[in-house]
Amino acid sequence: MKSLGRWMGHTAGAALLATVATVTGAAIAPEAAQAQVAYGSYVGVGAGIGITNDAATGQGSGVQGVISGRYRLLRYPVSIRAQGFLFGGDFAFVPTVSYDVPLSWNTDVYVGAGAAFVGGGDEPSIVGNKTSFVLQPGIDYLFPNSNLVAFGNAIFAFDAYREGGNMAVSVQGGVGIQF
Repeated sequence: MKSLGRWMGHTAGAALLATVATVTGAAIAPEAAQAQVAYGSYVGVGAGIGITNDAATGQGSGVQGVISGRYRLLRYPVSIRAQGFLFGGDFAFVPTVSYDVPLSWNTDVYVGAGAAFVGGGDEPSIVGNKTSFVLQPGIDYLFPNSNLVAFGNAIFAFDAYREGGNMAVSVQGGVGIQF
């Protein structure tokens, strides 16, 4: 269990470092951020997997359904995103604001910051069981010649458990329809 805790600490550190590197790179080379990918906003569904547990109770990992949405601000490389987690634990709502970096005309990566708001039930969601600050790195991919978008991201919710106080980490993915 201690090796899992160390691994989670290293994983969280690596994710935070990757987030800082992405934002710093975009700030140093803003011309890369000027490119606008060919797609915009979407709504989608998928699934999320909780990787961590509450240190005190051992609850929190599992699988939950995800409803995901993105509203792209077309003049800026910024999006407003939200994910709702249903079934298999407490309901959770995670709104974020992201900085988007296009990789090609149909793919972009992003890093977002926001908060996780959870219901007050007994079983923690995959993003914890109390309101917490979150970082959300992810990727969006538009399938050529369609309105389908594949999305994938991770959520790092800091101090997300009432009893254990540790970080909740989850990974989500799914398919959306562009509008």
